[in-house]
Amino acid sequence: MYLIRRIFNTKPGEARKVAELVKRQGEIYRDAGQRSEITVSYNGATLPGEQNVVVLQWTAEAIESPSRPNNPLPPEALEVGAQVRPLIESQRIEFMELLT
Repeated sequence: MYLIRRIFNTKPGEARKVAELVKRQGEIYRDAGQRSEITVSYNGATLPGEQNVVVLQWTAEAIESPSRPNNPLPPEALEVGAQVRPLIESQRIEFMELLT
């Protein structure tokens, strides 16, 4: 079992909006059966630590490419992703194995 975490560094002042969008995108993937339950957290500028950061995470039995054959991507998720891109400066993904 794996924990998958996508981290977005947003443009200043856009963390909450990005958090709302990636939450919606994660729910679209979940409803399509392509993702487990998700959690989203963010720091817009009101907390200590790194600011303008959004973290989306979920668990998966296997690490699989979303571009794998026979995996139809929900068009709604792609539309939300297009709204996120202009609001972020960078993003990365982390994979961790869960101790079960």
